[in-house]
Amino acid sequence: MSLARTWAISLVGIEGVAVEVEADLSDQLPDFRIIGLADRALGESSQRVRNACANSDVPLPSRRLTVNLSPASLPKHGSGFDLAIAVAALATQLPISADALIRTAHIGELGLDGRLRPVPGILPAVMAAARAGLETVVVPRASEDEAALVPGITVVGATSLGDVLSRHGIDARIPAADPVDASADGDAAEETLDLADVVGQDEAVAAVLVAAAGGHHLLMTGP
Repeated sequence: MSLARTWAISLVGIEGVAVEVEADLSDQLPDFRIIGLADRALGESSQRVRNACANSDVPLPSRRLTVNLSPASLPKHGSGFDLAIAVAALATQLPISADALIRTAHIGELGLDGRLRPVPGILPAVMAAARAGLETVVVPRASEDEAALVPGITVVGATSLGDVLSRHGIDARIPAADPVDASADGDAAEETLDLADVVGQDEAVAAVLVAAAGGHHLLMTGP
């Protein structure tokens, strides 16, 4: 099929939102574009996906590939979309069940060798997938235990893109290297402070933003 769909999850503050990932393959000059309010890290996903696919012995076709992240009005950030983009892109040319894809969320960052790396926010992401009525969520093996805390959805832990494709019935190379564990980089990402994570306190958040934007002094009191 030239059009394939699956799901990813976007984090907005501490909440997850289901995002439909559509991939379309057309007979035009070779190109790979990701549209739908993607940030820089997500914009770089095309190169990670291309290399991961090639190193998993399932190279992307030399045709025009467009990936749309919907809803387009929702800002999307981070590398956790890599796996969903890769699976949807490959499904445009490989015999992967469309019914299985549309019932599954794929979450994880891809290394250039195809290995899956953990990303921040797995728990709220899986909760969002369950709320969206999805039946299955595929996550990096290092995040499987955390994801399994969410009831009502089947959690599949995978080590690589090849591992995920094999579960969809596709023969692909699985890297011989050890699976990626939760790393210090992942821990650092979890600890990054973000005002989007503050629940309530609208006036306090607005004051902090104004002070930061204008370079003003700020006095904070209270527990």
